[in-house]
Formats: sequence, structure tokens, C-alpha cells
Amino acid sequence: MAMELFGMGDQIFQEEDLQMGSAVQTTLQNLTRVTHASGPEYRCILNMEGNSVHIVEKPWKCADCGVGFNYPSDLETHQRTHTGERPFICPKCGRGFTQSSALQTHLRIHTGERPFTCSECGMGFISSTNLQTHTRVHTGERPFTCSECGMEFISSTNLQTHKRLHNQEKQFICSKCGKRFTRSFDLLTHQRVHTGERPFICSECGKGYTRSSYLLRHQHVHTAERLFQCINCGKSYRSSQDVMSHQRIHTDVRPFGCRHCEARFRRSNDLLVHQRSHTGERPFSCSVCGKGFTQSSNLLRHQQVHTRERAAQLP
Repeated sequence: MAMELFGMGDQIFQEEDLQMGSAVQTTLQNLTRVTHASGPEYRCILNMEGNSVHIVEKPWKCADCGVGFNYPSDLETHQRTHTGERPFICPKCGRGFTQSSALQTHLRIHTGERPFTCSECGMGFISSTNLQTHTRVHTGERPFTCSECGMEFISSTNLQTHKRLHNQEKQFICSKCGKRFTRSFDLLTHQRVHTGERPFICSECGKGYTRSSYLLRHQHVHTAERLFQCINCGKSYRSSQDVMSHQRIHTDVRPFGCRHCEARFRRSNDLLVHQRSHTGERPFSCSVCGKGFTQSSNLLRHQQVHTRERAAQLP
């Protein structure tokens, strides 16, 4: 999206030049508004010498929210956030995008291309934005803070996802099993459990995964890399998420609180399992006897009973 530029004589200024008290700002006065019949609206500002500074407005307005844009193509892209239209479809996994550039970035997940490399640990990323977020793992910067519990995050996306845990907002429902999710992307990923789709394939061993993050974590098995180290005890992990979860052992931060009782947990998954003790939900069922369990590990332990029974019946 183009940035607004401001002109005075032969000089060009960016918007922040006017906002941050530059020499131009101190000479401006007499704000008026001029409408040009053949083009966008301009705001005409006169300085003490009588020269004018024309500030280009954003003439293309969104009918739904009123946000303005410099170009009709930018408005068209923005309107897809209201209509839900995602015309750029990944041929590998079917995920849709509002912009072709976003699709090109996403395709790197499938091709394995990681053009943006961390200077600290050598880890590669598909976009400069992802690299910028990752560098906060090394610097310790957590600029996004939850107003409910004070927990800090390296990205606004992680914060928004976390906030839904407080609100218990899970509006995306699986049509196959009824499981609910806070994000549409998580629902799409979950549905692969039912379809058996594994679009993210390891180039080393051919094993498939439902998420690109699962594939990246798996690939460390082949390289034996553990790039993320706990600053308190030195223990190393394969992902930044794992080391952040581990560090709560040292800080005893328990950001995930149960809405039914006062119990609090270090991990969201521990909270999810605990809540089943209140709701009675037992999503993991034994295919032999039908007994239900709150955790998959408990189901696996139970199934060993049937395995021993069958072994005892053998001649």
C-alpha cells in the first residue's frame, strides 16, 4: 500500500515529517480544503511565505467501515476482509488468501524455501515478519501484554489467540465431531484428522503432518538441533514455544485459569484436560470396550489391558 507523500516546492515529505515536528511543521498555518473536479481531494496548507503544501487524501472509501485508500486495488483487497472472499488458493493444501503476495509467501511452507535467516541461530523463515517476531525470542522482548492476566507475547496474533482462552470464545465448530476452535485456521487443520490429509511432507523420511509447525518440529529429529535454550537452567528445546512453556516452571506463572474453579495451569492444554473433569467430556474412546477417557495417554494405557488379554488367550 502506497504511503502518503507531502510536497512543498521541489521538496517531498512523508507523513511522519509533519507529525514529528519537522522544520516544515513549524511554518504551516491556515488549513483549508480544496476539491479538484478531476481528481482526489487535497488539503491545502499555506506557510508564511505563501507557498502551498498539498496533502493527498485517500479518496477510495470502504462502504462497510469507512477506511480510506489511495488506490482502488487496495480498497478491493481490503473489502475481502468483510466479504470473506479468498480468491488466491494454495494448490497444495487448499488454503485461501486475500492477496497473491500472501499466497506466494505461504507456498514457501510447502517448498521449504526460507529466505529470511536469523543472524543469532541461523533459523530460516518464510517472511521478514516471521523473522522479526522470532528475533524477540533471543532479545526477550514481549511487547504484547494481556490486560486480563499480564502474560506477555512476542506477537499480536499470539495475544489475540490467548485472549480467547479468557473469553472461552470458540466459534468455529467441526461438522464431523462438534469440537470447537478459537480460530478458523485451527478448525481447518483439525478437519485433516477426519480426512487423513497430511499436506506437509518431510523431505528426509516422507512422513506427513497436518501443520507446517509440526513438520518443522519433526525435522529437528533429523538434524538433532535444539536451538532454544532456557536462560535459567540451560536446558535446550527444539522450538521457542517449548522453551517458553518450560520457563514457567521457574517463574511459576500460571496464566490459564479454570472458569469453573480456582485452579490455574502453566499450559493451555493442561487447562483443557482439567475442564473435562467439570464437563464430563471424554473424547478418547476405546474401540474395544467403548470406555471413554479425558486424555489420549490414558486411552493408550487402557488399551494395553486388552493387548495383555489377547496375549493371554493365545495357545
